[in-house]
Order: sequence, then C-alpha cells, then structure tokens
Amino acid sequence: MRQIDRLPFVFAAVLFLLAWLLGFPMRAQSAPLGDVECTLIQDAASGDTLYRDGVCDQRFSPASTFKVPLALIGYDAGVLTDEHTPSWDYKPEFNAVKRDRKTVDPTVWERDSVLWYSREITRKVGSERFAGYVSKFGYGNMDVSGNAGKNDGLTHSWVNSSLEISPAEQTAFLRLLLAGKMPVSAKAHQMAEAIVPSFQAGGWAVQGKTGSTRLGKGGEDERSLGWFVGWAAKGERRIVFARLVVDTNRSDMPKGPKTRAGFLKDLPGLVK
Repeated sequence: MRQIDRLPFVFAAVLFLLAWLLGFPMRAQSAPLGDVECTLIQDAASGDTLYRDGVCDQRFSPASTFKVPLALIGYDAGVLTDEHTPSWDYKPEFNAVKRDRKTVDPTVWERDSVLWYSREITRKVGSERFAGYVSKFGYGNMDVSGNAGKNDGLTHSWVNSSLEISPAEQTAFLRLLLAGKMPVSAKAHQMAEAIVPSFQAGGWAVQGKTGSTRLGKGGEDERSLGWFVGWAAKGERRIVFARLVVDTNRSDMPKGPKTRAGFLKDLPGLVK
C-alpha cells in the first residue's frame, strides 16, 4: 500500500522535471522578463520594408500612441471639431499630474500627451461606440475591456492594460490612415493627421506620437516602455515608422521622448 500511495507523488515529480527540461511556463514565469527593441520603417504607399531591426511582432500597450486612433474616433464621432475645438478646462476630479492641470485643446492634447483629455473624449463617445471603432480599425488585439474586475476599459484600456499592439501593426494602421482608408469620414482623416506633432530629421519632415508607460506591477518584472510612431516625407518619398523600446532600466522619466530623440537622430542614416 505504501508503494501505491507514493505513485502519484513520483508521477508528479516526473512531470515537473519534464516541464522544467522542456521550458514550459512554470520555468518561464520565474525568470525576469528581458529587453525588447524594434525599429520598423516601411514605404507608406507600397508597404515595402525599408528597414527592420529587432522584435517587431510582439504586442505591448500602445500608451499615448493611442491618441492617433483616438483622434480619428473623436473627430468622426463629432466630439472634436478642429485643431483648437473643443477647449476644455481642467477639473480637480481629473486627478492629473501637475503639468496637465491646464486648459487643453486637440493640438495641445496631442503635443503634451494629456491623459485626462483622452478620457473625456472616450467618455463622450461611450463604451459601445468606442469598442466598435477599435474593432473596425482592427487595432492590435482590439481588447478594450480594461483591467480585470474594474470595469475601466473606457478610460484605462490603452495604458498598461488590456489593449495591446505590435510595431508591425502600428505601421499597418498608419498606412491605412495616410491612405484615407480608415472607416471614418474624410474630415476625421484630415484632422487627425493635422494635429500630430511635427519634427525635422536630416531633411525628413516627420510627424509622430510618443508613448510611455511602465509595464508590470512592480518588482523585477517591471519594465519601462517607450514608443515613437508616425510618418515622414522627403521629396517624393513617404514612409511610416514605429520604434519601440522596452527595457528593465526603470526610470521616473517618461521613455517616449528619449525614444523619439533616438529615432530622429538615426532616421537619416537608416533610409537613404
């Protein structure tokens, strides 16, 4: 009887050993998450890849790069009107960081990445229409459910929550935007493009949006994320791009601006 009683424990030990040797999740979950980087540049019209380096098919939170599709949603739904309308005053209940406690319009919203303004847009659009737009856009995993058990998808899903997108999916979305092929009005296309911040990089006229967040819930698995996505033109050429940096060098400073600076410096040497 004692030998029979021991059989389940022996069997379990063998399974555990096999799982460990084969690298199944019980081992992977205990290991710290590694760094991820991607730079992807494509021809805006043809989609031809002009430069690709790193892991570009893994999905992460879009963070503030979601303000680009959200601008399409806002203008198409009639919540936003033009570059400077509506202009909304800050309210204490928004509980924003100090730099965002100010009056904000669509141009300032995109330029300064003001989160409370994004949340006011989605509240006015409403949960059903918001989810419908994200689904019609085919944006990443299209999951706007938010954090489990919190019913906060309408206001939180795109920042270190349920909604995720890969660099390759970012550039695919941007190509459709520039081609005017998103399921929104012509005005929404025009206005969403117009308010994306502009930069210069070695003869390239660049428009792009940063994104920053900290992935994970603390501890050794917490990582800093930085995005810079957009498009650029030089002469007759037009490209779309996505740069993503996710690393374990945690910082209190947003990683998006640093990612943008690095890309703008590198761009002239990446596409001749």
